[in-house]
Amino acid sequence: MTTILVTGGTGTLGRQVVPLLRETGAKVRVLSRQARTGDEGVEYAVADLLTGEGVEAAVDGAEIVVHLAGGQKGDDVATRTLAAAARKFGVRHLVYISVIGVGRVPLGWLRMKEAAEQAIEDSGVPWTTLRAAQFHDLVLKTLQGMTKSPVVPVPGGMRFQPVDTHDVAVRLVELALGEPAGLVPDLAGPQVYEMRDLITGYLRATGKRRLLLPIRVPGAAGKAYRDGANLTVTGADLGTRTWEQFAATAA
Repeated sequence: MTTILVTGGTGTLGRQVVPLLRETGAKVRVLSRQARTGDEGVEYAVADLLTGEGVEAAVDGAEIVVHLAGGQKGDDVATRTLAAAARKFGVRHLVYISVIGVGRVPLGWLRMKEAAEQAIEDSGVPWTTLRAAQFHDLVLKTLQGMTKSPVVPVPGGMRFQPVDTHDVAVRLVELALGEPAGLVPDLAGPQVYEMRDLITGYLRATGKRRLLLPIRVPGAAGKAYRDGANLTVTGADLGTRTWEQFAATAA
């Protein structure tokens, strides 16, 4: 029985990936910073990717590692720690979820993701990296936060191609169980949306009335977004569930 270690297994994406991996008959080990009670087919290993404590013990015995854990800080450090342990214990496939726009949008967070991608590539472990668009869940959370104020800023020219977490989870499981493939085609949602349309659609759905204030995001990052650098490139894979379908069930 194949043992697969999943980091970030209790997060938004991980909660979709773990049961799909279980359905394949694999033994799933979830890396967690807190002790948890395991379920049938799932065990938990306590470890901290930033400090390195417990990481080697968590990786030991895993044949495949699916790295989903991420945050606003320290992803590159965490990934280097995980990759070093994967190399030490002979992991045969290291799978990483990244973000569309890496290398094209000049934001600190995306530079950190790029460094994490490089750590995977330099690890010496056979690897696969999938770059995905913003999840529907994140778009919803962003809209909820933006519309709390009576005045909602609307960045001009900004577009998004959000993807459903289930579509991403299905693709990641396929990749994890396949042969290492390096950087694979991006995965984005089936439609591109103007930020203004996302905001107004959310306001209509929730019955909120807000004053919309057009703004222009300054600097190189703003230009990159207006140029569509956060959107997928030709030849990418597309998810099946639209933003409207997600929003209808999330409302």
